[in-house]
Amino acid sequence: MTEKPIHLDPADLHYNPAFTQGVIAPAARTLYVGGQLGTDSTGAVLEGIAAQTVQAMKNVLTVLAAAGTGPENVVKLNIYLVAGVDVQAGFAASQSVWGNHRTAITVISTATHARPGVLVEIDAIATIPE
Repeated sequence: MTEKPIHLDPADLHYNPAFTQGVIAPAARTLYVGGQLGTDSTGAVLEGIAAQTVQAMKNVLTVLAAAGTGPENVVKLNIYLVAGVDVQAGFAASQSVWGNHRTAITVISTATHARPGVLVEIDAIATIPE
């Protein structure tokens, strides 16, 4: 049986039901998901932070599935948001796709992304169960 990542939530730090303060990844093959944008299968950029966040999360899930893993094995998410977007709207939209899979998350504000019109980019690190 493959070990699952262990979430660390030290009592001296604030507990958040949406993310964990740290994750211990078991010894396993590791998947590094490159930055996923809010673009559909044709490469078109969706409109607005909610739609882009949902699509970027779906794109992350697609890469995870292709490697034989899923959100329960993600040990780290990095979310890059263009400054000024509604972070809470993006978070709420992501929950509809991501579900209740706590992991270590870093949210970073950027001036812009390499592709015009892109408001969010998400990358991930996950273990691949044997």
